[in-house]
Amino acid sequence: MTLLITVFAAIISTMAWYVRIDRGDMQLGFLSLMFCGASIMWFVDAVFEYAELGAEYFTPAMEDMMNDAFLGLCVVALGLVIWMVRLLIRDPGGRLRGALVRKS
Repeated sequence: MTLLITVFAAIISTMAWYVRIDRGDMQLGFLSLMFCGASIMWFVDAVFEYAELGAEYFTPAMEDMMNDAFLGLCVVALGLVIWMVRLLIRDPGGRLRGALVRKS
């Protein structure tokens, strides 16, 4: 489940990056690379787990599936938080800086 969730996040973020490729203001390439890296990591984990368990890998218990789904959602949420913090620090459009200057 973790692999599936991160692959979907990688696909969605890559499609969003590709649609907005001419405008790099949201730094979607960074988000896409994070989720693609996480997908590769979970794929390698799945290969090694399959090598260890064999055919049992394809019949997980419901509790294991729920734990993996929760872990996948946490990974995606953490990736989004890291991306938002990076976006706020970089402030590509100068929007945050402009809002802070106007209030001062």
